[in-house]
Amino acid sequence: MATNSIDRANINALRVLGVDMINKAKSGHPGIVLGAAPIVYTLFTRFINIDPENPEWWNRDRFVLSAGHGSALLYAINHLSGYAISMDDLKNFRQLGSITPGHPEYRHTPGVEMTTGPLGQGIATACGMALAQNYLSNRFDTKIFPICNHKTYVLCGDGDLQEGLAQEACSLAGHLKIDNLVVLYDSNDIQLDGPVSSDNTENVKMKFEAMGWTYYLVNDGNDVEDISKAIAKANKQKGPVIIEIKTKIGFGAPNEGTSAVHGAPLGDEKAGILRENLGYSNKPFEIDSSVYEFFAKNVKERGVLKEVEWSHLLEDYIKEYPELYKELEDFYYNSYELKFDKHPTWEVGSVESTRKILGRILDSYSIDLPNIIGGSADLTPSTFVKGANGDYEADNRVGRNIKFGVREHAMGAIVNGINLHGGLKSFCAGFFVFSDYMKPAIRQAAIMRIPSMFIFSHDSVCVGEDGPTHQPIEHFAMLRSIPNLNVLRPADAKEVAGAMEIAFTSTETPTVITTSRQGLPVLESTNKALVSKGAYIVYEPQSSIDGILISCGSELSIAIDTARLLKEDGIYVRVVSMVSMNLFDNQDEEYKESILPSSITNRLAIEMGASMPWYKYSKNVYGIDRFGVSAPIKHIHEYFGFTKENLANEFKKIINK
Repeated sequence: MATNSIDRANINALRVLGVDMINKAKSGHPGIVLGAAPIVYTLFTRFINIDPENPEWWNRDRFVLSAGHGSALLYAINHLSGYAISMDDLKNFRQLGSITPGHPEYRHTPGVEMTTGPLGQGIATACGMALAQNYLSNRFDTKIFPICNHKTYVLCGDGDLQEGLAQEACSLAGHLKIDNLVVLYDSNDIQLDGPVSSDNTENVKMKFEAMGWTYYLVNDGNDVEDISKAIAKANKQKGPVIIEIKTKIGFGAPNEGTSAVHGAPLGDEKAGILRENLGYSNKPFEIDSSVYEFFAKNVKERGVLKEVEWSHLLEDYIKEYPELYKELEDFYYNSYELKFDKHPTWEVGSVESTRKILGRILDSYSIDLPNIIGGSADLTPSTFVKGANGDYEADNRVGRNIKFGVREHAMGAIVNGINLHGGLKSFCAGFFVFSDYMKPAIRQAAIMRIPSMFIFSHDSVCVGEDGPTHQPIEHFAMLRSIPNLNVLRPADAKEVAGAMEIAFTSTETPTVITTSRQGLPVLESTNKALVSKGAYIVYEPQSSIDGILISCGSELSIAIDTARLLKEDGIYVRVVSMVSMNLFDNQDEEYKESILPSSITNRLAIEMGASMPWYKYSKNVYGIDRFGVSAPIKHIHEYFGFTKENLANEFKKIINK
């Protein structure tokens, strides 16, 4: 084993520190801590360029712990490397209010590049980070001034690679020949249910090479020199690289090499045996000063020197290319001023699908915002969502249209990675019914508080002939239930413009915008500015009101027509456009009361989808709580009762109770 005594002592300190954290918390995953410690140690002490005192340094290398259950390992090495994570923080691992939660959380713990835990999300999101680096490097680097030349490293396990999400992302990364992406695969042949061979026998080397990746193998996961040689080779390689490193889960523990060591604390007795097996005699949470000194020199100081070198390079770059640097600053600080009144407009009474409207507005934004990038999941002719400047390809890294292919799950994660990286704002699009495939990535964006944009067309049963498989029913209920997510369903061109402005100015909240397949009328009373309130009045009878109709999207015009029909019968109702429930719920009580007065109990909420979300605002809901039907669109409204005549009768039933 080509590992010297100093490296071995430092690795054992890292291993035992992680085990001590897990034992004190009485929960955690010691298997990966003990098995993968040499991998992370080699990466941090020999390769990764970071400044723990300036964790937002633009050109830092990114490290993503895709196997997020190994968080104790990440916190321990970040502590030793000099991030603002104290020993007391480590002792509070997994405790209420600590900065060392059970799985890594972005914006919560220094040195954590993204929230991981759901397997596969890390590696897929890292593909997005690397894509962003490739774009910025090709956009701003010169031969003499490689100012955006950092790496994205990932530590993943068997479980990560079994997720379909990871396969989608790795397939696209290989196709695009993404550079500076290195995956360190902790290959220990064990997972929670037992040996990997019991449910997975594929050839990783052949699979990744078939996807366009370079593959290296390290046979001994304790051999620092072999790991180091493999990473050094990977860093010189064009295109994405995976290094399979054979390790032993729970190395040194009495139950090493078994699934029992994966996700349960060792306890004091087994931890004592571990110490004996490793020749490590320190008490819990006791680290020799020599370990700190080694990490200070080989991680922190080395990283700071790299940052200083880069800063000098940047100074010369600024002198040589002042205009290019100004653009780079604008990219990173997103300081472009978007004139939200410059987009195309539509005349009142004109009819256009909101998917086409959104596509045209996005195209106009792309002129003023050169740092936006994104695309659709093989659906551009249907969603009308496309990036500018040509397709992003292996030989055109500055194209801003990403052809994701039929990879919705990876698409969402890659968009998150681009936004996490910084310098670019990213969006993606698909059919609303396929938000099912993207929900984990959308949830991740909401948890991480990043402003990813998810655009979905074909947002109701008015998809028509495609039938139940393509007609969303429960999807609004699903997405509206996610905290910190703005779900906007605009009714016409003015509301689309308002929704887009919200999405592009958001800093800590992701946005979902849904659009219609069918043409919708541009309404006289909709208001772009009031979309930010979430809900507002679009129709008010010139009389005291008998009730309120609440609706959104393609059903809003039907609600207004219903109100006018009721007026002919002497029934006066207000119509409220509820573009976004989350935005409305965040308004003050005075505003909410002005829109939906508590004294007005005769209410009917109307939407072509699951009724569940609407009961917060009305005890009466006209929705669709069954799957759709295959039929021409002209028959859909009548079949489901979304006509002004039927809805007027439904409201009359309410006031006649």
